[in-house]
Amino acid sequence: MSPRLRQLVRARAKGRCEYCGFHEADLPLWPFHVDHIRAQQHGGTEELANLALACPRCNLCKGTNLSAIDPDTAQVTPLYNPRTDSWLQHFYLKGAEIAGLTSVGRATVWLLEMNTEERAELRGELIRSGRWSFPLQ
Repeated sequence: MSPRLRQLVRARAKGRCEYCGFHEADLPLWPFHVDHIRAQQHGGTEELANLALACPRCNLCKGTNLSAIDPDTAQVTPLYNPRTDSWLQHFYLKGAEIAGLTSVGRATVWLLEMNTEERAELRGELIRSGRWSFPLQ
């Protein structure tokens, strides 16, 4: 992937993980990744429309998955797609935790482990300090 394409992805996301909302400045020791929303092994391309900025935790948890199990219904459901889905349609903040409004949201929160203790704690600190400004929509 070209450095220019990486920069376009980063600029479009304003330096934020397009899944959980952490900013690169919130996790300075962990370089963010350019995620293939639809993994190349599943036919995904290296086009801007298939790329998202992701924090290391979200990207590593997502891996090549395209779907996950909704913990409420036990049904297989697609994961949140930052290019075609609205964050506010699928998620909301419940205190310092991200909660799913839909099966897509719940499955994504679960698979990407968005509410581990350390993530919720950091998100809570950012909210209390006024440095949390996600989602961008």
